[in-house]
Amino acid sequence: MSSSRTIGSLTFTHDHPRLDEVFTPEAVAFLEKLQRTFGDRREQLLTDRAAVQARYDAGENPEFPAETAEVRAGDWQVAPAPHALNDRRTEITGPVERKMMINALNSGAKVFMADCEDANSPTFENVVLGQINLADAVRRTIEFKNPDGKEYQLKETIATLVVRPRGWHLPERHILLDGKPMSGSLVDFGLYFFHNAQESLDRGFGPYFYLPKIEHYLEARLWNDVFTFAEKECGIPHGTVRATVLIETFPAAFQMEEILYELREHAAGLNAGRWDYIFSTIKTQRHRPGLYFPDRQQVTMGVPFMFAYTELLVRSCHKHGAHAIGGMAAFIPNRRDPDVTAKAIEAVTKDKEREASQGYDGTWVAHPDLVPVAMGVFDKVLGDQPNQKEKLREDVAISEADLRNFEIEGGKVTENGVRTNISVGIQYVNSWLCGNGAAAINNLMEDAATAEISRSQLWQWIHKGATLDDGRPVTLELYEQLRDEEVAKLPAIGRLDEAVKLFDQMIKADELKVFLTLPAYEILD
Repeated sequence: MSSSRTIGSLTFTHDHPRLDEVFTPEAVAFLEKLQRTFGDRREQLLTDRAAVQARYDAGENPEFPAETAEVRAGDWQVAPAPHALNDRRTEITGPVERKMMINALNSGAKVFMADCEDANSPTFENVVLGQINLADAVRRTIEFKNPDGKEYQLKETIATLVVRPRGWHLPERHILLDGKPMSGSLVDFGLYFFHNAQESLDRGFGPYFYLPKIEHYLEARLWNDVFTFAEKECGIPHGTVRATVLIETFPAAFQMEEILYELREHAAGLNAGRWDYIFSTIKTQRHRPGLYFPDRQQVTMGVPFMFAYTELLVRSCHKHGAHAIGGMAAFIPNRRDPDVTAKAIEAVTKDKEREASQGYDGTWVAHPDLVPVAMGVFDKVLGDQPNQKEKLREDVAISEADLRNFEIEGGKVTENGVRTNISVGIQYVNSWLCGNGAAAINNLMEDAATAEISRSQLWQWIHKGATLDDGRPVTLELYEQLRDEEVAKLPAIGRLDEAVKLFDQMIKADELKVFLTLPAYEILD
């Protein structure tokens, strides 16, 4: 499977038995057009990200852009939601793995986000099979048979399929054009759109997407131009694509209305991607004097900067007719410990009640057993209405200072917090290197965002001189001691040694690295 192939203008560093099903000559030609048309703009926007970060490092604060004041003051609306995306009260997420996709589509959720990004380790096998699974899901032919004989098939009523391609920062190093890796975003989007846009329309929905890791409204403009180009190339009516943007980077929180505006003919809404948002805040504010966050579980949705961002998101969406979708409940029910499950469901219920009361139109869960929990909360608020976009939240007036208010009352860094970040981070990286991007760890379904928070917090605590609640400084020596103790508790399976080595490199680096998945990708098969 590792031998190279050439199809059209693309060189594949790996072969696969089912490669030709996905990378047909016509699909390859479409990918080439996308890359040649938009590749340079993508690279320039990534360069621009680095320039913005340099200004933050020099002490500049993120602000609402002065040049887009008219957009924020304007009276404009996004395109009306198609019927298949009008009721989104509960959405389930998961990787493009066959059995998990069937379970998610059958879960009773209104929407299933099939994830080619944070919950998917981008081995070439996963890229190829993921596209096959997506095509089969669109055509309702997806099925799976366990080795024990148990069969999985789709029910009569299934969730609306939405696909999350990789973010702009991620390359697809297994596929080269003119000797350079293609954009992972364009590969994921292009293949799904080319093979499934018309088929999905014929079946009553359409090519719907979630867009991750956007940091600037110009990145949303690029996506909008990609959508328009793809629609024209494939003879699909303009405006058919619908995209929901994850507001999961700190800079994007200051540009929510601008992002919707750029995508207004294709926009479906915004989502509060809470875990990546915490990571992005740590990353972009890494040189802010004296700033470090307490243990992860203390950075709740009630702390000032998180509450401000979630309030502003609902206000921004409903002002312009877009859906506001709440954050993830990652808990996995523990059938061997009912008490753990009961406490977790109570916490999930309260979290979803908070979102519904804020005006959110729906929310995310990671496990089918949580679908009825979240659905029940939103049913009480929405009733027979598909959403609550009429709740304009004109009472909300969030300032730039509110978004930058990092005070966390009673926040502490504890030894247990350090140990948890070490253990969970290394376990996830090990899973990812083994090809599994959705890892069940400590009764939670974790994706790459968890590892990013874990390693960025550890870096922040060590390099910003944090102190534990017992008075000890968080040093590199303490990290190494606790790392050895935590690794000794883990089974020596998979690629644990490589995971530890990579995790160490990220923690010990002089600068906080932009993304963990970039160096991890270099050693992925």
